[in-house]
Amino acid sequence: MQHFTIATVADQSADFRRVLWTGGNTQLVIMTIPPDGEIGEEVHEGIDQILTFVSGTGEARVDGETKAVNPGDLVVVPSGVRHNFVNTGPNPLVLYTVYGPPEHADGAVHRTKADGDAAEESGEDEPPAA
Repeated sequence: MQHFTIATVADQSADFRRVLWTGGNTQLVIMTIPPDGEIGEEVHEGIDQILTFVSGTGEARVDGETKAVNPGDLVVVPSGVRHNFVNTGPNPLVLYTVYGPPEHADGAVHRTKADGDAAEESGEDEPPAA
C-alpha cells in the first residue's frame, strides 16, 4: 500500500516536480511553482491530467479560458488541451497532479523548471513503457 498525507508531502517539497508514484495507468506528481513562475504552456496528447491545489494562488489557463486557483481547487485537463498554470501570488503555488497514463519517468525529481525542461529535451524524462 502507498499512503501519503498529500497536502503535507506537497507542502514539504520545494522541488518544481517530484514523481511520488507511478502505476501502469496513472502517476502521482507533486509540484511547487515559485512566485512569478509557471508550469509552461503545453499539450499532453493521449494523457489526461487532474491537478489539485494545496497552497498559494495562481491562474489556470486551459483551452483559452483563465480562472483563479486557490487551495482546495481541482482542475481537469483532458488529453489534447493546451494549458498552463501560473503562480500569481507572493508564495509558492503547491499542487499535486495525477496523469493518466504516466507522463514522467518513474521517481523523477526536477529541482527547477529548467531542470525539468532539460530532462524532457534530453529524453531522460520518459514515462515507463506501457
